Amino acid sequence: MFIKRTSDAIHCLTANVMRGTVRVMFNNGSVYDYTNVSRRAIANLMLNPNMSLGFWVNANCKTKRVSYKQLYTAIPSFN
Repeated sequence: MFIKRTSDAIHCLTANVMRGTVRVMFNNGSVYDYTNVSRRAIANLMLNPNMSLGFWVNANCKTKRVSYKQLYTAIPSFN
């Protein structure tokens, strides 16, 4: 499921309840895949449209049981 909400840190994320996976695209352009994410937490995120994406990612993807892989690195902009 694709989830897009206003967030200072996160552009969007996709989540798969059955697999327990989440892909997060941050506003700086970095993309991470998280595996072994709590399926209950993913379902809760999908059912609560007012939940903060940044808070959710910090609480559910940045834990010891979850592993991650960086897919893309942010490209610095030179203004």
